Amino acid sequence: MLPIAMTALTPYPFARMLSRMLRELDRQHTIFDLPRTKFFPGDPDHDLSVRFHGILAATPLGPSAGPHSQLAQNIVLSWLGGSRIIELKTVQILDELEIGRPCIDAQTVCYNIEWSQELKIEQSLEEYVKASMLIDILTASGQIDIVPGFERMIFDLSVGYDLAGIQSDRVRAFLDGMMDATPIVDRLRNEIPPEFAEYRDLDFRTKLSNTLTLSTFHGCPPDEIEKIIEFLLRELGLHCTIKLNPTLLGAERLRELMRDTLGYTNALTPDESFEKDTKWEQMLGFVDRLGTTADGLGLGLGVKFTNTLIVENNREFFPSAERLMYLSGQPLHVLAINLVREFRRVCGDRYPISFSAGIDRRNFADAVALGLVPVTVCTDLLRPGGYARQLGYFQTLIKRMDAVHASNIDEFTLRAYGLARAALEQAGAQWTEAFTAAEASGDPLLHLVDRDLAAQWLSAAKLLNTEHYADSATTTDRYQQDNNKLPIKIGSTLKLFNCITCDKCIPVCPNDANFALTIPPVDIPVCKMSKRDGVWAVDDTGSFTLNQKHQIANFHDFCNDCGNCDVFCPEDGGPYVIKPRFFGSLDDWAAATSLDGFYLEQSQDKQAVYGRFDSQEYRTKIDGDKALYSGDDFEVRFARDDPASTIMGEANTQVDLTYFFIMNELCKAIFGADAPLNYINA
Repeated sequence: MLPIAMTALTPYPFARMLSRMLRELDRQHTIFDLPRTKFFPGDPDHDLSVRFHGILAATPLGPSAGPHSQLAQNIVLSWLGGSRIIELKTVQILDELEIGRPCIDAQTVCYNIEWSQELKIEQSLEEYVKASMLIDILTASGQIDIVPGFERMIFDLSVGYDLAGIQSDRVRAFLDGMMDATPIVDRLRNEIPPEFAEYRDLDFRTKLSNTLTLSTFHGCPPDEIEKIIEFLLRELGLHCTIKLNPTLLGAERLRELMRDTLGYTNALTPDESFEKDTKWEQMLGFVDRLGTTADGLGLGLGVKFTNTLIVENNREFFPSAERLMYLSGQPLHVLAINLVREFRRVCGDRYPISFSAGIDRRNFADAVALGLVPVTVCTDLLRPGGYARQLGYFQTLIKRMDAVHASNIDEFTLRAYGLARAALEQAGAQWTEAFTAAEASGDPLLHLVDRDLAAQWLSAAKLLNTEHYADSATTTDRYQQDNNKLPIKIGSTLKLFNCITCDKCIPVCPNDANFALTIPPVDIPVCKMSKRDGVWAVDDTGSFTLNQKHQIANFHDFCNDCGNCDVFCPEDGGPYVIKPRFFGSLDDWAAATSLDGFYLEQSQDKQAVYGRFDSQEYRTKIDGDKALYSGDDFEVRFARDDPASTIMGEANTQVDLTYFFIMNELCKAIFGADAPLNYINA
């Protein structure tokens, strides 16, 4: 296969997405390659619900605005894993960006150079509506045993990066469409295939969101941030959260934590980043003013810690033209937790805090215990297991809740670190034997006090928990650079077929672009033929064997060449570069002349395969047991199962039948009666 070229994402038709989702669940007990055993449908014995700007969500978990919340299937996969506050990928007026590839390096911590949506604004709106409708259909289908109430979720909008862009007609239309998606819902409703006609009359949600997290990105002036939020509050009536940057810690404190405490001596934040970003006092000023405005309008205002950390690009992974990159993962967790502590020392529990920084199975419960809502994740979902890793978050959270006899999130917040008594005293009340008895028996503590005291007690617990956990997270060695381990590489090089089939590349793709092809063990003949004096002769023979349990392939329309599958593949070369690449349309295949790959189509019992190998194009059309095979200088016919003996036709060059044999096996793997569902045959 040729070196990769930059590609663009192509949204998938709603009807085909729905068909694949429901048929796959029924036939294979998976949805978009996520096994049913990895779904988290809720726990009847634990109430994990939280409120975000007063709106109830079944859990505090969600994907960060990023690679896991851009396409419809990404959002559905997040939801299946238990995410219920979905921070949608940031939309901005500039929607024709050229982003270098590869763009995500999550070998240890995560570095990236992509920072905005890769779809047109209008496509983003449609993807979010499609995702909402797919989730509504899954919920109504009864095929997932969802705990009552666990379907409650929130789509949290994310926009950036300046006021002019947000006020533009196209971004305004996007926001209006998210607040009333009726036209798109009605259009997509009519596209539901007859096979699933029962869902056409479903009461789909049309008001998809009334909350928004502003992505300020790096260097957004504080007065611009304030103007944007004023506009969103006053003109659109949205509950707002302001995403803030880790540079708020200041150069001295941030570098002390990164270099001296955590050991990241090569992750250097340039001086200009501290100069351009909002300063601490500026942030406190506009949060206070905007909080007053929001209160007066009956709306919510919160803050989010944090955005990624801007650092100098000193890695060979990204294109050398990229001067800067953005850090997330383990070290960012420590920076963000320290910012939460500093913010709460000044503001108390007045403002709700959203959190995104190095969340994983081991610290998710701690973030929940701090009363952070939502707790969003990105880097950890890029690691082996992908969306399935979310299940472990809830398993650990429930185990921690059981250990302190807590059946809901508020009670867990009180009890998580044994600070309930100290928090009650800070709230101005005395601890009595009734509290001791309830704590020992697991009975609710908050039910023993009135509503006002309960709120004060819970707020005091959040503040105490923050101090406790910030100390712990900063001093533990688990976030230090020395404890990072590189993914294992075994020294072999990927080929088109027959990798070691560890299958890590499938779940680490945020877009579900990599998938398995079921091809039974088979010998592929290496057979080249020439026509001499009107007679066909074999010039060369041999074979190679496909002998793995299955083969790995890539769906071009969903692959944005991010490179994450290459990071975790034990072999060298990158699945997204080397493995068979399938296109969703013939036009896309024909246009991508620099990319080897395939387009397949089927009509009744006829199939066609268009293939490109080493930039040379070949076409195969199959009708029953007959095949037509052509290239630039030949067109031949033969029996599908015996080409060499039955070949006839014309050729001005040697005909390499090897490529036919490969395309024939791919055709059977995609369109065979027992072929697993994928985006080509759906």
